[in-house]
Amino acid sequence: MIKMTKVLGTKTLKPALLLMAAMLVAAGCSSGGGSTKAVEVSLDNRYTVDPETPAWQLDKKSETTDLTWYVNADWWNTDFGKDVVTKKIKEDLNINIKFITGDDTKLNTFFAGGDMPDLLTIFDSNSPVVQKAATWALPLNELAEKYDPYFNKVAAADTLNWFQLKDGKTYGYPNYSNTQADYDSGNIPAKTAFVIRKDVYEALGSPDFGTPEAFRKSMSEIKAKFPDMIPFGFNAIGEGTGSLGDALQDFIGVPLETEDGKFYNRNLDEDYLTWLRTLNAVYRDGAISDDSFADDGTGFEEKVKSGKYAAMLLDGTPQQGGNLQIFMSANPGKEYMAVDGPQSTQGHQPTLNQSGITGWMINYITKNCKDPAKAIQIFTYLLSEEGQKLMNYGIEGVTYKSNPDGTVELLPEVKDLQLNNADKFKKDYRMGEFMFFGHDRHKALSKDAFPESIKQMQEWGKGKLKPHFILENINPDQGTAEARGQTAINTNWNTTLVSMIRAKDEATFDSTLADHKAFLDKNNWSKIVEIRSEKMKANKEKLGIK
Repeated sequence: MIKMTKVLGTKTLKPALLLMAAMLVAAGCSSGGGSTKAVEVSLDNRYTVDPETPAWQLDKKSETTDLTWYVNADWWNTDFGKDVVTKKIKEDLNINIKFITGDDTKLNTFFAGGDMPDLLTIFDSNSPVVQKAATWALPLNELAEKYDPYFNKVAAADTLNWFQLKDGKTYGYPNYSNTQADYDSGNIPAKTAFVIRKDVYEALGSPDFGTPEAFRKSMSEIKAKFPDMIPFGFNAIGEGTGSLGDALQDFIGVPLETEDGKFYNRNLDEDYLTWLRTLNAVYRDGAISDDSFADDGTGFEEKVKSGKYAAMLLDGTPQQGGNLQIFMSANPGKEYMAVDGPQSTQGHQPTLNQSGITGWMINYITKNCKDPAKAIQIFTYLLSEEGQKLMNYGIEGVTYKSNPDGTVELLPEVKDLQLNNADKFKKDYRMGEFMFFGHDRHKALSKDAFPESIKQMQEWGKGKLKPHFILENINPDQGTAEARGQTAINTNWNTTLVSMIRAKDEATFDSTLADHKAFLDKNNWSKIVEIRSEKMKANKEKLGIK
């Protein structure tokens, strides 16, 4: 998907081609990929299953198991066995993994040809690949019973239930799946913040950004006093809305549902629209650059690294942590810091989101897997405390030490590399990156889990997170008329949002918004709302939410 969006040249072609890719995947799921009979392996001369012991510790299989693992993301690091983390995994499990990466088109070739990898990781929980997992993947609950019952001790029951299909079986397991208990623990850090350079903030006398009037005034003051900087920035727009869509809505606390518990169109919330009108005014004042709408992720990151933006609404602070750290290390006293920023005009409190119970990367063991016993051992290993500490902090005594209070910290030479040579740290150790089954509760074990550059931002976000479970996976099923309507509406809203912020006057802003409302009516919006409301109700029932 990521590669495809980079290659295609025009915005008008992209939605159609992306839809075509999704349809191909849907077709593939019902053809070659679903006809394979699962491989049975004998445990004779290997081990006897023990619910109290991880199977990887029992397995006496002498020859190394070679597995192929497809990751549906071009950016994934395919190295295995060269750094501290994956070298240890290779040794402990006696495996060799060949990673293959690609986009939705490549994913489709696996299903269409029936030549499936042993393991498979995708990102779209609404995709046909997930919905039809029973046709091509092995159920984790059955694999655990047959080959490694210890899996049930390390897997989260709520997450398994959430991914359970209609046949009562669970086929995929995600990373960063946050349950209500995780939210209640306080171990999940916020990932969204309104940040401003410390030197700018202090030079202006700690200005206010809370109300639309104060925000506009402060941005104009930044523009006047720091003419070489862009007063306000935001995450790259790309095919979406950057940080000006859901992230801004969460920041000002737009309600997640109607008062009677049905789907609420947050894009048309009056509080939110007031802030979009404010951004339009700020744009007309010259405090938002046209480049901010055209920059891709790399362009945005370069501006973050160089401190080009005076202030930003930043979503995904951990992902920008390295770039923020580079600016911080090179510019002491000028680092970005979180402040309260835009606030609701109607008294709502922030409802910042995290990865939710659906998580991010969803991992499967396919029916073609040549050794499903070894594959479920990998799942168990990476989900265990031992695996989680390895992925986050490396090897005790080699890269980190444990403290009497249960926390851990990197050894001085490793910490120094993390702070001052990020590229070598990544290549040699790969800690915090090999995160197929990662979770924030293990990152909470150490102050070294996140770069210094975002710790103040995470501190600012405490108490502002609210689960968005009820809104997860509520889009119409792919392949339906409503799904096609939803895709068209999303595309229309993305361009509408940009057009409204760049509108030459208030009248143009209003007419653009009116056009979008008319577009909703023409694309079956009422039926989409009905479907989403039904799925929200199902989510509540599944999670026991009143």
